[in-house]
Amino acid sequence: MNKKILENIKTIFYALIIAMIIRSLIIQPFYIPSSSMEPNLLVGDRLFVTKYSYGYSKHSFPFSLPIIKDRIFFNEPNRGDVIVFKTPSDNRTDYIKRLIGKSGDVIQFIDGDLYLNNNQILKTKIKFSQQIFCGNKEISVNYFEEKIENKKYISVSFKNYGYQNSDKFVVPKDHYFFLGDNRDCSKDSRFLSSVGFVNKNNLVGKARFIFFSSDKNIGSIFKFWRWNEILRFDRFFKKIK
Repeated sequence: MNKKILENIKTIFYALIIAMIIRSLIIQPFYIPSSSMEPNLLVGDRLFVTKYSYGYSKHSFPFSLPIIKDRIFFNEPNRGDVIVFKTPSDNRTDYIKRLIGKSGDVIQFIDGDLYLNNNQILKTKIKFSQQIFCGNKEISVNYFEEKIENKKYISVSFKNYGYQNSDKFVVPKDHYFFLGDNRDCSKDSRFLSSVGFVNKNNLVGKARFIFFSSDKNIGSIFKFWRWNEILRFDRFFKKIK
């Protein structure tokens, strides 16, 4: 009997080691808790992030164990990538935003338009007066299709007003500038005291696809008799753009 218990403990131990290796080096699930990336990512989306996309740092490991001093096997991310990173303010909280600026880039908002290195990011209005969430409130926004480095994605701004003008943000060496797609409801690199520029060592991984999604505003997933309302089946296995 003792031998059987010992074998079970060994099996569980090896399983935990394998799971930790997969989570640290290959792929990790994440949950979307806020509306800062609407409409592309919704509260209740569960997605997979590839850990190998940009190499590895201490933040690749559980609890950010200081196993690695700097970043190794580094691959430069592309503008427009949706990336999970640790916030510089505490090096602990996971944020997910879209990469807009790299080292040396100059970012500025002028009359609500986004400029990168003095060139306006191509933006086309595609929907008017749409309702999306900002926290627990619904807000009226316009939808825009933006294009950066041949990558197209949707951003939204308040219908009647929004983030109009800013100073120039100059991205330091080995840092990145991130924005939420829900521009008027996102705490991101525009807010230097809380997020600001993100060091390359804080990158966790690239968001790849949604594997599960549920609408908590309708009910808990444990109410299986309402799954047809709660589960967003159309978002299952949806690629993140």
